[in-house]
Amino acid sequence: MITVLVANTKGGCGKTTVATHLAAVFANAGLRTALADADKQGSSLGWVKRRPDDVGAITPLDWRDGPGKMPKAVDRLVIDSPAAMKMGKIDDLLRIADVVVVPVLPSGFDVEATGDFLKRLESLKPIRKSKTAVAVVRNRVQLGTRSAAQLDSFMLGVGHVGVGRLRHRTVYTEIAGQGLSIFDLSGQRNEELQEDWAPLLRYIENCDPQIGKIAVGGEISL
Repeated sequence: MITVLVANTKGGCGKTTVATHLAAVFANAGLRTALADADKQGSSLGWVKRRPDDVGAITPLDWRDGPGKMPKAVDRLVIDSPAAMKMGKIDDLLRIADVVVVPVLPSGFDVEATGDFLKRLESLKPIRKSKTAVAVVRNRVQLGTRSAAQLDSFMLGVGHVGVGRLRHRTVYTEIAGQGLSIFDLSGQRNEELQEDWAPLLRYIENCDPQIGKIAVGGEISL
């Protein structure tokens, strides 16, 4: 099993969007997938409840009062963490995570806050001892803009693996209320957006290449 923790103490950086999309692509690839919601708002839990029956099934886990029992017979566990999370709680989640995915937005406020969060992560034992991988993903990027270039510069100095860019598109918010992800949709536009996720998915799958393969944009990666 691979456990993916999506975390950043900066609110509004797209943690729930990243967490739900990772869970959806794993489920649609035929992997037994659970999505744990550790955020008091319960957005991921609501998303799973709205999910149609004809797309990949995801098991919801309510971890809003703290980590629960680890699910059995699961290939992928994705954890949606809350913003403004205390480092002690992050440490609890890190103990069970194989990969920490840190979304960051192309704005000065987000870059500064995310830089601080990454420094705090580095002080925690699982990260120091390289037991848990950290991957930073640029989120809601508008290519060719000054803010995107500034974010690229930030990525050069973070000291952690950068795993591509997720373009800013309204489709993400449009389909969230239906319990869907772009991996549940067909069409060229959606397939192009699916390709944005390929570097991140490859990085995660390399943590355990023996379990499953992920379909991206109609092709099989890895």
